[in-house]
Amino acid sequence: MGTAEEVRPSLALLQGAALDAPLAWRAGQARSRRDYLADVAALAGRLPPAAAVLAMTGDRYHFAVALAAVAQCGGVNLLPPNHTPDMLRRLGTLFDGAMTLVEPGSEVLPLPMQAFGALPGAVDAAECPVPALAAGQVLAQVLTSGSTGTPMPHAKRWGALVVNIRAEAARIAEHMGRADLRGVTLVGTVPPHHMYGFESTVLLALLGGAAFAAERPFFPADVQRVLAEVPRPRVLVTTPFHLKTLLDAGLALPPVDLTVCATAPLSPQMAARAEAALGGPLMEIYGCTEAGQVATRRSTAGPEWRCFDGLVLSGDGDAAVVQGGHVPEPTRLADVLEVLPEPAGQPATRFRLLGRSNDLINVAGKRSSLSHLNFHLNSIEGVRDGAFWLPPTGESVEEVVRLVAFVVAPGLDPAALRAALRERIDAAFLPRRIVALDRLPRDPTGKLPAGRLAELAAQHLG
Repeated sequence: MGTAEEVRPSLALLQGAALDAPLAWRAGQARSRRDYLADVAALAGRLPPAAAVLAMTGDRYHFAVALAAVAQCGGVNLLPPNHTPDMLRRLGTLFDGAMTLVEPGSEVLPLPMQAFGALPGAVDAAECPVPALAAGQVLAQVLTSGSTGTPMPHAKRWGALVVNIRAEAARIAEHMGRADLRGVTLVGTVPPHHMYGFESTVLLALLGGAAFAAERPFFPADVQRVLAEVPRPRVLVTTPFHLKTLLDAGLALPPVDLTVCATAPLSPQMAARAEAALGGPLMEIYGCTEAGQVATRRSTAGPEWRCFDGLVLSGDGDAAVVQGGHVPEPTRLADVLEVLPEPAGQPATRFRLLGRSNDLINVAGKRSSLSHLNFHLNSIEGVRDGAFWLPPTGESVEEVVRLVAFVVAPGLDPAALRAALRERIDAAFLPRRIVALDRLPRDPTGKLPAGRLAELAAQHLG
């Protein structure tokens, strides 16, 4: 049985703020929620019915317009992990009628293409009521690469998303000491196509009453500029990689009232550094594609995560399961959790994160995790970026496989790096090879998929 919100027949597209309030900011100029409805109606009038649509745009506002317009036409939004030609071809085989919405001057793609057209559209904003979507309607298909590299779709229904985002909005408001998010502006370094950026910028504005910056600044100077262009209170929605890059740039940053970070656990040292530089608290979000957002923590206050209201945990270790709220069916989490005990009769809602199930490694009989090793590698002064890689085991079970480290650290030689690592990690995990690179091939959210590390190994190790 779902929550009361999920079984209601329909739920409004816009919630949490008046229609004349801003929904988006671009270069200091606001676009109201009422204007947004007019743009949605204009685009919906040009779309085919029931299409599967990938919005190929770096403009967060255009993405948000496409999101609602596709839903209005009974279609589904496609959110793949990347936009490579191979991925687009795979979308064409997975979804009948798959197509792309593109900006002017876009390159030719292996899927049918349609231009966004002029936004704002030629529709009178005063004549656009707030539409409602059926709670059971699939708003988006979020695709993960899966262990085989084949895209695995996960349907995200409107009713569950509404429940999830309301819980997130309440938690963010709590950390900011506010009753709600009206008047808050979100600046995201993460793309809206990724589940985290989709939830914590676009949907948080639509359903939580906030507004977002249309730009997705990546370089530190761009982040500085966009933050300065939007009004306070400001929330920076970012990742550990983007945050480290921003702080290492040493720029004077406009005050940020809350920093939200996700995609990988953040060290308490980095969280404290961010709070000092940005002038506000930092909140981390834990989640996964299957369950959506699950929990948050104030990173400088301790290692414990607290579930969103309505979610409860069962099991422990690598068999932890979440259910409730926006997760109507028991869903196993992909990480190793230490579920913390509660008073008798109270459901479990707190945990410590020990690592991903597929992140644990065993070298010469000793256990660790790649995330733990990467944390220590990136904590070395002078290391701009770095990642460990464990080669596949050989045919002989007696063969001891040694780690490799790919490192961006201009001015540091391998001997100095190895000496610094020796002070931080067990000797069994010291890398046999340290490969110096100009950059690591991270995706737009700062993640470094194992397949990309394997490609690096093939290229540099022979």
